[in-house]
Formats: sequence, structure tokens, C-alpha cells
Amino acid sequence: MERVMVVLPHPDDETFGCGGTIAKFAKEGAQILYMCGTLGEMGRNMGKPFFATRETLPDVRARELEEACAVLGIQEIQKMGLRDKTVEFEDAHELANRIRQEMIRFKPQLLITHYPKYGVHPDHDALGYAAILAVKMLPKDERPLIYAHAITHNRMQTLGKPDVEIEIADVLETKVAAIRAHRSQSEAMMKRWSENTEPDEAWKKRMDQMMKKEVFWLYDADRLPETLW
Repeated sequence: MERVMVVLPHPDDETFGCGGTIAKFAKEGAQILYMCGTLGEMGRNMGKPFFATRETLPDVRARELEEACAVLGIQEIQKMGLRDKTVEFEDAHELANRIRQEMIRFKPQLLITHYPKYGVHPDHDALGYAAILAVKMLPKDERPLIYAHAITHNRMQTLGKPDVEIEIADVLETKVAAIRAHRSQSEAMMKRWSENTEPDEAWKKRMDQMMKKEVFWLYDADRLPETLW
């Protein structure tokens, strides 16, 4: 893959779920464009101990995003300027047209986005839907392959085995460094993980899985429903 486009709604989405995959593509020399929907300004985490406020959080997260993307090897970041926790209320076709224009310019061979209805967060579902709709708008011979990132607990039961499983051991240090760059969101979590003090076995298992491999489902844009909601 020479050109990879990532469309996700929040700073840190590119790192937690896809950071190893992105780092591997960057390591192989791919050009990577990240269209980040919001600045995560409504996020509950403000660091631990707190170092951000509701007023300063957007600037904090914008800086963290730039630092994490530099770590992962993402060369181009586009901040879409959408409002956190309201992406579902945007016009999907307007968002898709905006993304499609960047696809025409950038000519990605691969799109990484959230799997609509399997993203847990409405922002994930809404922007994933718009990104795949943008692909659907393109002529078939110009469409990128779609790696759809599903997060819900029932994803394996309903979607089946992932189509793509990427082992990330060789770039784990890079992914961890990018996670740490998102300090306001990750500091408490990384402390629990590094000190292994978390008694919740399910949480430990999720963390171990996140640090070992990343999985995706291939999405055929032609089967995207007419509406998401």
C-alpha cells in the first residue's frame, strides 16, 4: 500500500485501535493521510492528575494528536472541525462529499475507518458511514480497499472472524509511544497496564489483545445501507 487514508472521529482513535497497523504501513514507506473529525473536546478524561480543563482540552488534544501522528509516521493530518459527540447529526452526504474530494486528490489504495453500527460510539458509526459512503460515490475502478474497525463486544458473533489480522509485535514500542502521546486520555490506563495492578481479568485480556494484534473486516461499499440510523 503506497497511499493509506484514515478517517476517524477523535484524537486517539488512530492510535488505540489502529496504531500498530498505521505504524507498519508507515515503516514500509506508505504515504498516510488522517482525516480526524473532531478534537475530542467533550471527552471526560482531563489527565490524571488533571492538567486540562474543559476550556483547554481541545488545544491539549490537538497537540497530543500531532505528537502521536508524528510517532506513528502519519505525514498529513486534516482536522475536519466537527463537534465532538454530534457527528451523528451532520448530513452524511455532505460529509461523504467532503471526504470524497480528498479521495480524488489523495488517491488512497486503502481506507481505514470504523465499521458502521459496530463502533460503540455514535461518532464512530456516523463518520465510518460517511467515509464508506464516499467510497461508494467513486467509480468502482477508483475505490480503495476498506479496512473496517469494529469494536462492539458482539462483533465476532455477528460479523464472523476478522478478514484481516495484523500482528504488531514489531511496532509495539511505536504504538505504546503514540498511546503515551495522548497523555490526557491514556495516562491512568497506561499506569494500570504497566504496573499490572488491575484486578479485572477481562480488562487485562482486552489490553493484551490491543497490544498484540489489530483486526479489521473488509467492507464492500455497495452493501452500505441507504441510511445509518
